[in-house]
Amino acid sequence: MRKTTGLFAVSLLALASAAPAAHAQDVKEITFINCGDELTAGYAEYFAEWEAANPGFKVAPEVVGWGQCQDKVTTLAAAGTPVSLAYVGSRTLKQFAQNDLIVPVPMTDEEKASYYNFVPETVTFDGTQWGVPVAFSTKALFWNKDLFEAAGLDPETPPKTWEEKIAFAKQITENTDAAGYGLVAKTFDNTMHQFLHWVYTNDGLVIDADDNIVLDSPQNLAALTALKEIVPYSEEGPTAYEQNEVRAIWLDGGVAMIEAGVGAALRAEEAGMNWGVAPLPGGPDSKGPGTLLITDSLAIFKGTGVEDQAISLAKFITEGERQWDAEMAQGLTPLRPIHSDELVAETPYWAPFLDGIEFGGPEPLLTDYIGLQNVMIEMVQSVVTGAAEPAAALTTAAGELEQYK
Repeated sequence: MRKTTGLFAVSLLALASAAPAAHAQDVKEITFINCGDELTAGYAEYFAEWEAANPGFKVAPEVVGWGQCQDKVTTLAAAGTPVSLAYVGSRTLKQFAQNDLIVPVPMTDEEKASYYNFVPETVTFDGTQWGVPVAFSTKALFWNKDLFEAAGLDPETPPKTWEEKIAFAKQITENTDAAGYGLVAKTFDNTMHQFLHWVYTNDGLVIDADDNIVLDSPQNLAALTALKEIVPYSEEGPTAYEQNEVRAIWLDGGVAMIEAGVGAALRAEEAGMNWGVAPLPGGPDSKGPGTLLITDSLAIFKGTGVEDQAISLAKFITEGERQWDAEMAQGLTPLRPIHSDELVAETPYWAPFLDGIEFGGPEPLLTDYIGLQNVMIEMVQSVVTGAAEPAAALTTAAGELEQYK
């Protein structure tokens, strides 16, 4: 009897000692790659909140630097060992989806309506959403008021049209030691982005809702022609400069006008510049202030066994107030207008970054983003250097993009 009791006691002890291990095995990890130098502000607390509401799941974040982040996410997915959830450029979503590497993240009409116009379109193709927007960027026109005044222009009146922008740039170049306009044309992704500001301030498109390449359009020809016309009044050798380098020249007083994000306002304030910011000037077919709408997204990768929970987590951490707090901590354009009136009232320079959203447009979603980027950069550079005329460059680029749609 004692022996039986002893064995039973030992069995109970073994079960008791094994219980934590068994419980630990029941907890499923949701691996998450967060691009940047540190975990996004607030995420540690949000993860804990979500875990408390979803017992049996644990979020395992990994912070990967911007330079390696996208490559790591892609390599893991292609190797069949995907991360559950990852921060990606929305431009990559179509390629991931068509290679069956991510799962759809459908949005309800209410969810779509909570965002600014066109934000859901940055993650949508074939009528389906493929990611949860997590970061947003828009651009506006910055000008140096002292250089405007030195050139005989009204320092309080920025250009409102392309025609005025080119004329102002010419007058500044001819009457000061500075260039009128900071032109971005380096072999770098933001050369394409900067050209797309011209496209979206003239009601242009690169690819339409039916997946047709429509780059070779009258609106885009006008954009590329205007870009050519402003080259003589830009900094010398624009193919050597990307947008942050052009911004640095502007901060030093070397150019009078640039197109940049809200970070330029913060740097101008720190530098004590006499500056202004306004909506991007519009082209002849403009319907209102426009801008390129760039988003990054949270993508949910296929084959992890926790896809539904990863979708739940992605939507939870990007919910209205949580997302707003993260955006304000990072200086990002808000994805939703929940507190925009208060933001503009407190910090008026935010207004043009929000005004441009209504007539903005997303990064084109093609199956090969690098191919798209290279074609667009080559097109811009060929016109900036005089190697090609705008009409020919546009037709060539449109033909080359067919293979990447």
